[in-house]
Amino acid sequence: MKHIITLIPGDGIGPEITSAVVRIIEAAGLDVEWETHILGAQAQEKYGTTLPDEAIDSIRRNKVALKGPIMTPVGKGFTSVNVGLRKALDLYANVRPVKALPNVPCRYPELDLVIVRENTEGLYSGLEHVVVPGVVESLKIITEKASRRIVKYAFDFARDTGREKVTAVHKANIMKLSDGLFLECFEKVGEDYPEIEKEDKIIDNCCMQLVMRPEQFDILVMENLYGDILSDLCAGLIGGLGLAPGANIGEQGAVFEAVHGSAPDIAGQGIANPTALLLSGILMLRHIGETETADRAERAMLAVFAEGTHLTRDLGGSANTADFANAIVEKLGSADVAAG
Repeated sequence: MKHIITLIPGDGIGPEITSAVVRIIEAAGLDVEWETHILGAQAQEKYGTTLPDEAIDSIRRNKVALKGPIMTPVGKGFTSVNVGLRKALDLYANVRPVKALPNVPCRYPELDLVIVRENTEGLYSGLEHVVVPGVVESLKIITEKASRRIVKYAFDFARDTGREKVTAVHKANIMKLSDGLFLECFEKVGEDYPEIEKEDKIIDNCCMQLVMRPEQFDILVMENLYGDILSDLCAGLIGGLGLAPGANIGEQGAVFEAVHGSAPDIAGQGIANPTALLLSGILMLRHIGETETADRAERAMLAVFAEGTHLTRDLGGSANTADFANAIVEKLGSADVAAG
């Protein structure tokens, strides 16, 4: 069947890596029509808003989007487009698989875990105001509804993918009401999944355990800010954000994105690594039921990594963005990749 997918190239290196990934996905055999939209600074200049209705409506209509990185100003300017997009579409589950790739030097080459992060509330939402000059108050909102929803998603994800353990990450020893509510929801929802092992870890201890023995974890579920921090920590264990895919999933649709920044310092040079967005695209293919296409794309990518002759500069190679994409497309044409 033909799919209509919203495409948001992003800014900085976004258009370069998005173009490469689109080419690979199409070469893998997806019958697709792309609806291209802009967000962020480009949209602000053209439409007077960073989140134009046309883009939001497109995602609602198509139920799925592939999104390149979009710059967020630090300490000034417009608020995060990523946060705004998640709120506008109630994309409550942020899913960040962490799996090492061949030929990439890292501390834990066998690592394979998943971060499931609540996406709509908590401190990361940025609800803050000036109480008096020199005093700022930030609001951490935790609700039973959102907590139960994300915990259920994590357990369902474990059941659907054959994973065996879910760990709740919290700071309920100090924030007894807010994180306490999250932990209580975890324990109650977990009762419906007797076959899945359950545990909880205090956030600071969890950070230490992830650095020392990450293999003990399978799926970790947590509130918003903890998830933002731990997902980047885990990406560092396998080689960096350039290798980390991300999905934002809700009832109104799903947005698959590269979780790294827009890297304006190398934009336009054609040297960016598109792996993170490609992995996100592979997640997207599985989400829309194109499992065979996803498997082909993944096999071709892994073959290129295993050979190690067309890796980008950030991975110690000399290939540019187009070289890397060309190598994967060439693999897609080979009989072994096509047949699996």
